[in-house]
Amino acid sequence: MSGYITEEIPAEELTRQIEQARELGDSVRRLVTATVVTDVGEEELAEARAHIDAAAEILERSRIDSSFGLRFNSDGRLRNWGNAVEGIRNPLAPPVEFHAEADHVWAEFDLGPQYEGPPGLVHGGVIGLILDQVLGNAAVNAGSPGMTGTLTIRYRQGTALGPIRVEGRLDRTEGHKSFASGTISTADGLCAEAEGIFIMPRWARGLDASRQLGVGDA
Repeated sequence: MSGYITEEIPAEELTRQIEQARELGDSVRRLVTATVVTDVGEEELAEARAHIDAAAEILERSRIDSSFGLRFNSDGRLRNWGNAVEGIRNPLAPPVEFHAEADHVWAEFDLGPQYEGPPGLVHGGVIGLILDQVLGNAAVNAGSPGMTGTLTIRYRQGTALGPIRVEGRLDRTEGHKSFASGTISTADGLCAEAEGIFIMPRWARGLDASRQLGVGDA
């Protein structure tokens, strides 16, 4: 399966690259937020565009010819920096860092104005995106990874922009199917809950467990 790449990067160098990737993603995410809410004048917009275009030209001097994919290192660290939910170099991804406990996965982070649907509320599709990821991560954390087969979401109330908490856990397995559930909540209480079925594809069933649709911790 293409997109699964093994790279041998010395541990110290990889740590440095991780920090650089995180800083770049955070800087561009700040730019995205500013773009949504800016109220500057025409001249300032033109000045900003010139700087943005110049930055893009610098970054495009050297680039990979495909998506980032999943990259494995000999020390066990896995990089999914392009992931749409937790990719540290993807400014479209929320500023999320998942934490794995013995029986569940969770994260607390802020969703800014670029994730708005109804005024002041998070877009329902973004809610689905995050729940899909946390349920999948919960399956991986429990040793039963898979790709999303079905995802059922119940929206209990609007999710206000700002701080949220997401949790996911594996409920059970049946053969190559993993059944997971999770929630999104804010200070106002439960906002959405989901159930999902994750299926290990045939091509991945013979892979080493550490490379079966893994998620990164970097």
